[in-house]
Amino acid sequence: MDDGDSHRQSRLFTDDDGEFDAERARDESLPVEDGDVIDTDQLADHQRYVEGRGIYDERNRINDLTGKEWKYATKSVIAESYPPDVQHGLRSEHGGQKPPRLCAELIGRFSTADDTVLDPFAGVGGTLLGASFCEHEGTGLREAIGFERNERWVELYGEVLECENEERQARGEPPLAEQELRRGDCADLIEDVPDDSVDLLLTDVPYWHMDELEQTRNERETRESKLGAFDAGEVADENETADGDEAAGNTDDGETGTKAEWLADMAEKFDRFADAVTPDGHVVVFIGDMYRDQSYEFLSADLAQAIESTAPLTLAANLVWYDPTKDLHVYGYPFSFVPSMVHQNVLVFRLEDDG
Repeated sequence: MDDGDSHRQSRLFTDDDGEFDAERARDESLPVEDGDVIDTDQLADHQRYVEGRGIYDERNRINDLTGKEWKYATKSVIAESYPPDVQHGLRSEHGGQKPPRLCAELIGRFSTADDTVLDPFAGVGGTLLGASFCEHEGTGLREAIGFERNERWVELYGEVLECENEERQARGEPPLAEQELRRGDCADLIEDVPDDSVDLLLTDVPYWHMDELEQTRNERETRESKLGAFDAGEVADENETADGDEAAGNTDDGETGTKAEWLADMAEKFDRFADAVTPDGHVVVFIGDMYRDQSYEFLSADLAQAIESTAPLTLAANLVWYDPTKDLHVYGYPFSFVPSMVHQNVLVFRLEDDG
């Protein structure tokens, strides 16, 4: 039913005094949202009813969500386990990849159809795949650009897209759009991105100090990490990051060093990235906290403070992605309480208002 039909129907459902008869409208299928009948004649000029989604406000410059969808999107905790699909077996070669449908959800919250999305630490392309999913499962296709200096991850994105589209074709589904993944160092590639041309920057940052650590299970058996760990090497895990046993970051950019050096490097990069973001745009960053050397490293807070102190960005929100399917391990028992981290922080920044 289009908007014209809704208007015509609402005029029919009046009582003897000419007042809107909500009960009759409900019985005869006028649009209903959250149990309330919507009288589309009463909508303001800047509002329109979207079938099955609710009321959309044309003044919305942030995303394409209706009021009902916006309300849900403001929840500070995303408590959802995303299915291990989209060629998960291939993408898992990169230990820190993020679910494309989680990326699509975040893209839907902080951009509109046809917007440009940038991921300067793209890894195997979770952000790029998410932008393509928005065309079929969200509010519309976004153009995505990724930077990645690891040749294998660039190749893997192409393999994943090809395999996924073959399966989609077999199911009679339209293909996912191919996005642009540029190989190189983000510090160099960002120079080719015009200022004020990116509507959303969504990324998973490289983690501090991961190349000097060994990764272990709770049985403390050392195993080789799947991550590139900044450039190479092994990664340690004594419940280090919010992704559980796997170090949770894209570690293909940046150099190792102290935490202070890592924070300074990230702050400098985001200061440059911010030039590319439009005045109404957002910068959204995955970052897990870490427990190591019997100490909790509050990396999300440290990174937020470093970025705010250097880049023209203001922290607007800290969302938490909680995956209830994450395995729990018995860390520290029975002598010390060590958290089994099953969450990721999602820092949301907006550009500072020059006015």
